[in-house]
Amino acid sequence: MLNKWEGIVLKSRPYGETNKVVTLMTREVGKIAAMARGAKKPSSRLAAISQPFVHGTFMIQQGRGMGTLQQGEPLESMRHIQEDIVATAYASYVVEIVDRLVESDRPDPYAFDVLSQALHAIEEGYDPEAIATFVEWKMLPYTGVQPILHACASCGAVEGEFAFSFTQGGFLCHRCFHQDPYLIRLTPTQLKLIRMFYNVPIDQIGKLTLKKETKGFIRKIVTTIYEEQTGMRFKSRTFIEQLERTPLLFDAHFEKKNIDNKDKKIQAINDEE
Repeated sequence: MLNKWEGIVLKSRPYGETNKVVTLMTREVGKIAAMARGAKKPSSRLAAISQPFVHGTFMIQQGRGMGTLQQGEPLESMRHIQEDIVATAYASYVVEIVDRLVESDRPDPYAFDVLSQALHAIEEGYDPEAIATFVEWKMLPYTGVQPILHACASCGAVEGEFAFSFTQGGFLCHRCFHQDPYLIRLTPTQLKLIRMFYNVPIDQIGKLTLKKETKGFIRKIVTTIYEEQTGMRFKSRTFIEQLERTPLLFDAHFEKKNIDNKDKKIQAINDEE
């Protein structure tokens, strides 16, 4: 049976001298693997369509076992992601999160939309660090962890001062601070941002201007949940940390983005701490 599916290439690995095994996240059937015969040859019509991050339509012949990628048509080649090392790093992190958390061979339109919106936002020049943090929060329930962020995890209060508690699994109001001596106090802005990262679709956000300290603070909370409560560590996260330790390269990227965006209308969140 020949199927035509919309998908995004999560990864591809060599198979033999000339072939690749391509892992796709598709809109229709979820995560699948397909053999791309001859795709390692530069002249192959499958060479370009089987590159990581490519968003396209894929013709896959299915029988017993792994399907075969017959042809594909790119909808978006993600050229900026392919050519910019910082964009590549964060896009790789986004892809790895989805690949690790999503089960194969079952439709998952939510995960597809998160992946698609994130990669297109990075491709269009949105802050890749913020976009990756969105994905971390939105994919968190796939680990089995569902933080309580709409109210106090202990008493259910929705008003008051709040903090984040790892032991209580979400927000605690000031009346319940005594339940966790190691809680992390939150400003109203931080509270608002965490809820936004978790609940609001990426394509409904618009451009954000966030202080690096704020992004780091929110990212640290979700990264701690992944590492300490689920035991998950991501290889691409390590590469990002190496980039961050190369400030000339890392800062030059974001300085260029700031110049490029200077005259554009930007929807900014009031980030006064």
